[in-house]
Amino acid sequence: MTIPLTELDIDPSVPGFFLRPDYYDVLGRLRAEAPLFEATPGTRLVSRYDDIREISRDPGRFCSSRGVLVNDPMREGLAIEGSILHTDPPRHGEYRRLLNREFTPRAVGGMEPRIRARTRDLLDAIPRGEEVDLVDVLAAPLPVTVIADVLGVAESDRSEFRRWSDAAIVASDGRADLPTEDAVAVGELVSFLGALAEAKRADPGDDVVSLLVDREIGGARLSPGELMTFNMSLLVAGNETTRHLISGGFLALAEHPDQRRRLAADPSLMPGAVEELLRWVTPIQQFARTVVADTTVGGEQVRVGEYLVMLYASGNRDEAAFGPTAADFDTLRPLSPPNLAFGFGEHLCLGAALARLEARVVFEEVLDRFADFELAGPSTYLPSSLVRGPSSLPIRFAR
Repeated sequence: MTIPLTELDIDPSVPGFFLRPDYYDVLGRLRAEAPLFEATPGTRLVSRYDDIREISRDPGRFCSSRGVLVNDPMREGLAIEGSILHTDPPRHGEYRRLLNREFTPRAVGGMEPRIRARTRDLLDAIPRGEEVDLVDVLAAPLPVTVIADVLGVAESDRSEFRRWSDAAIVASDGRADLPTEDAVAVGELVSFLGALAEAKRADPGDDVVSLLVDREIGGARLSPGELMTFNMSLLVAGNETTRHLISGGFLALAEHPDQRRRLAADPSLMPGAVEELLRWVTPIQQFARTVVADTTVGGEQVRVGEYLVMLYASGNRDEAAFGPTAADFDTLRPLSPPNLAFGFGEHLCLGAALARLEARVVFEEVLDRFADFELAGPSTYLPSSLVRGPSSLPIRFAR
C-alpha cells in the first residue's frame, strides 16, 4: 500500500531532509502527484523543472525581496542590507553590474593557471595508497584558497575561512538555538570582512574587495553593511557550492568507474561531464520566492503571499526535461536543457563560471594521475536546509 504524501513528513525546512533514504523517491512522487505540494500552511514545494524556470525568470510575479532561504530571517521581519540574493529589479541588476565583468567565463579563465597550480600542489601532498578524507585534502581547501585569492585575503588570514563558511551555512538553517561556536564564528567573519574592506579602502589591490569599496550604486558607494553582506555572499557561495560539487562529483565518479575511465581517456569530455555532475549533485538544493499577485504556476493557482520553495534537485531529475534516463548518471548527456544547479534567470549564480572552472581543473588533474581512485569507506553528510554534499569522503589514491 502506498503511503500518502501527506503522511511522509515532507518538510525541507528541517535540516537533514535532503538526507532521508527515500529522498529522490519522494521528489519523484512530488513531480508526479503534487508538483506544488503544500508542506506547511502558506509554503508550497515546486518540484518540476519547467515550473522552477517559470518562477525564476519572472520577478514581477515571484519576488526575492521577501526571502529566498527556506528558513529566511527576512520572513520574520529582519532586514538584510546588501544581499544580492534578496533583491529584485532594478536593484538586483545594479548589484550584479558591480562585478559582472569580473566573473564572466573569459575573465575567470585567466585564473586557470593559478587554480591548476594550486590543485597540483594539493595533489602532490596526498599520500599514495593511504586512506584520506577527500574533503579535507582537496574539496575544501581548493575553493577556500581560490575565493580568498579573489577577495584579496592575505595567506596569513585564511586559516579560519572554512570554519567561518561552515558556520554561515548552519546559520542559514534559521535555528533559534544556533550553537555558540557557530554564532561566534559568524561574528568573527563579520568582523573580519569589515576590517578587510577598510584595509582595502586605505590600500587597494588587484582584487574584488578593492573594486567594491570604490564602486557606486545610484551615485553612492556601498555602505559598510552592504559591503560586508556582499562579500560574505561571495565567500560562502564561492566556497560551499564548489566544495560540495567536488566532493559529490568524486563520489559519483567513484560509483561509476566506467564513466570515470572514459573521462580519463578523453579529457575533452570534461566540460560536459561537469554539467552532468552539477545536475547529479545539485550542491544548492533549494531557494524560494514569494508570490506577489494571484497567478498560476504549471496551470495551478497560487495566491499572493505564498512562499514557493524551488526544489532544484527535483527539477534536475525531472523526466519531462531530461527524458527517461533522468535518474541515471551519464557524463555524455546532452547539454540541453541546462541544469538548474546554479539557479536560473536573473539570479543565476554570479560565480557559476568560476565554480565550473575549478571543478573541471580538479577532475582533469586527478584523472590524469589517479584514474583508478577508490572509495575507502562510507561518506558522511552534515544536515542542512540549503546544501547537500559529502562533508567527509574516505578515498584512496593508487600508488
